[in-house]
Amino acid sequence: MIGYAGATPNPSNNHGARRECDAPDLLVFHYTAMQTAKEALERLCSPDHEVSAHYLISASGEIFQLVSEDRRAWHAGHSCWAGHLDVNSRSVGIELDNNGSVPFSFPQFRALVGLCHDIFQRWSMPSWRVVAHSDIAIGRKVDPGPKFDWSGLAKENIGSWPLQGQVVNHTDEIQFLEDTVLHGYQTTLGLKSVLEAFRLHFRPKTQGELDPIDCALARDLADRFPLTRLPKPLNRT
Repeated sequence: MIGYAGATPNPSNNHGARRECDAPDLLVFHYTAMQTAKEALERLCSPDHEVSAHYLISASGEIFQLVSEDRRAWHAGHSCWAGHLDVNSRSVGIELDNNGSVPFSFPQFRALVGLCHDIFQRWSMPSWRVVAHSDIAIGRKVDPGPKFDWSGLAKENIGSWPLQGQVVNHTDEIQFLEDTVLHGYQTTLGLKSVLEAFRLHFRPKTQGELDPIDCALARDLADRFPLTRLPKPLNRT
C-alpha cells in the first residue's frame, strides 16, 4: 500500500479507483463516533458496510492504514468542497478514535501531525488543504466536532486558520456567503447551515446570528486561502 511507513496495516476491501483525479489534494478529518478503535476498525473493514477511510488513529496514537492512498476510500459520502461533488476521489480520509463527547488525546494529536506532514510531502499537497467532514457535508455531519483543536493544528502548519483583523461594525450576509464560497464551502443550503458549519470549525463556542467577527474571519480566509491561487503571507499590508 502507498502510505505512511509508521502505520500498522489493517486492510479494508472497501475502496475503488479514484475518478478524474490522479492524486489526492485534500485531507478530510472524521471522528469514529464509537467507543473503541477496535470497534471502528471492524466497521471500516466490514463488507457489510460500504464505508472506509485511509487511516484510523487510536486514542493511544497508533496509526492504522486501511486503504492505499492512491485508492478511493469511502469516507466522505454525499459531500462537496470547492465545487467538487466527489470528494472521495480527491481526498485522503483520516478517522480519529473519538466518540464525539471527549477531548482528543495528546498522543493522537501528535500522531496526526506526523501523518499529515508525511502525506503533504508525498503528494506535494498544500498544507492548508485540510477540512472537517462537517465542512464538506453541511447539515449532515458534525465531525470531528467542537472538541477538535483546529487552532492548535494550525500552529503545526496544518490547515487554514483565519486572523480576525479589523472587525467591521456591521454584518453582510451576501459578502459572508461569497467569502465562504471562495474558501471552498457549498452555500446552496443557505446562510444558517453554512454559518453553523463555519462556526463548528472556527468558532465552536459561538451561538446566535451572523456577527461582524464571522464576517471578518470569512473575509480573511477568502483573502489568504482562496481556491484560485496560493495563500498570501501572514504579514500582508
